[in-house]
Amino acid sequence: MTTNGMTHFDQDGQAHMVDVAGKSETQRIAKASGSIKMSPSTLELIASGTAKKGDVLGIARIAAIQASKRTAELIPLCHPLYLTRVAVEFHLDHENSTVECLATAETFGRTGVEIEAMTAVSIALLTIYDMCKAVDRGMEINRLRLLEKKGGRSGHWQAA
Repeated sequence: MTTNGMTHFDQDGQAHMVDVAGKSETQRIAKASGSIKMSPSTLELIASGTAKKGDVLGIARIAAIQASKRTAELIPLCHPLYLTRVAVEFHLDHENSTVECLATAETFGRTGVEIEAMTAVSIALLTIYDMCKAVDRGMEINRLRLLEKKGGRSGHWQAA
């Protein structure tokens, strides 16, 4: 680790993949969330299952799971992980015309799954946008964030 605490840079400031060989294998769990705001009519299309391209949330769930498994291909310094579980949930908030996404990623390994959980949420929300953009180009993706992580040397962390 460098003196500034940034683990992906060496003492000379050069980017590198963190060496996790000396870390213990433990169960690691991360939860992330985000949302996409849209017009009420777009939310109704999603809720009713009548969107032109089909089951928006079902397809977004599969896209999220696939993306979480490919995180190391997308984020240059992430370690490839063997994920033991990825779960993706959606909540339709009709009052705020929003779809909220929660992803949980788990592994038994030497490094955490925070980025895998956040990648799942990101791709789920982008998939919703892609599937509904013909009727609502003004959708906004918001509040992508880590909610919780468990396992490893740093232990348990939860967002305030």
